[in-house]
Amino acid sequence: MSTVVPAHDVVVVREVDAEVIAPGGVIGRLYADSGATGGALSCQRITMSAGAGGATPHHHTTASELFYMIDGRAEFLAGDRIVTAERGDLVVVPALTAHAFAAAKDHDADILVIITPGVERFEYFRLLERLAKGEASLESVIEAQELYDNHFVDSEAWKQNMLKRL
Repeated sequence: MSTVVPAHDVVVVREVDAEVIAPGGVIGRLYADSGATGGALSCQRITMSAGAGGATPHHHTTASELFYMIDGRAEFLAGDRIVTAERGDLVVVPALTAHAFAAAKDHDADILVIITPGVERFEYFRLLERLAKGEASLESVIEAQELYDNHFVDSEAWKQNMLKRL
């Protein structure tokens, strides 16, 4: 089996230098997009207040997504399962697998997110921020699915999980 090794310089991003986006109850820190890592990965940090939603059900066609719980507790959709992760836990979702996440009802959540191989996603997060501010339409997000390899899916398991939180 041959492996392609991405070529890139050492990447160092200080927290104070990370771009911060804040679309409604969620703070995103954008650390390294795919272009900065020669396509190896994309990395961001998502901080959510108790009960806040992070991502609706979706999948990626070419990338796995790694979620490392820095602190707090979050609920994840992983395929058709709901998984609760806490500080120090790791969840890895392979390509083509439906996934979503939200802070647990009574807990904040701080999550390091790594997508590999990398996908240029920072502009997608900026689009979501514009959507939250009323500066972009839901249609523009739906139209961008292919561009950012973020394909929305329906999940009965996630719907039921979210209903239990009410």
